[in-house]
Amino acid sequence: MSPKQQRGEVTVERVLDAALDLYAREGEAGLTVAALTRLSGVSTGSVYHHFGNLHGVISALALRWLGRLVGELSTALTAHQDARSGIEAVIHTYLDFVRTQPAAARLLHSPFADQEGTARAAEIRDNQEARLTPIEHWLDGHRKAGELADLPTPVIETLVLGPVIGLARRWLTLGDVDLEEAIRLLPDRIWRSVSP
Repeated sequence: MSPKQQRGEVTVERVLDAALDLYAREGEAGLTVAALTRLSGVSTGSVYHHFGNLHGVISALALRWLGRLVGELSTALTAHQDARSGIEAVIHTYLDFVRTQPAAARLLHSPFADQEGTARAAEIRDNQEARLTPIEHWLDGHRKAGELADLPTPVIETLVLGPVIGLARRWLTLGDVDLEEAIRLLPDRIWRSVSP
């Protein structure tokens, strides 16, 4: 990698780190190019050069954290040999991510991320394919072995992640959920919905 490319990567990282910090403190409304340049020390021209516009910054930030979350979920799932412990590990990993990375989780569960997900679903899926493929293989293998309900993969994913995402959104927005209690209760309830 050339020195210019290295400087470019450092610039991108600085902008994304500053963007998450601003988002955590002030929400999407506080995330402006002026605030980004002030906090990151990166010039306005560099922000536009690397991201195109503020929308591009937020999109890149969301994709960065989606990749990290999907990577953690894939690692947690595929580390387990039996279906139940794998499904339970996914639930624990997701909720632990929400608890330990609340700003990133808030961004990933935001209306902006929902709109991006809808508008760019195929592109996002292609971007995450390397992380999603092991999950699909794991689910398919356990379904074929009779360890998971004979349901299509998207249905299993929805039954597992739907309640977790709903709970995460509620905790992030209203804060009226005991996350520790949910981590104890949800795995068994969700497992019942996907067990054979």
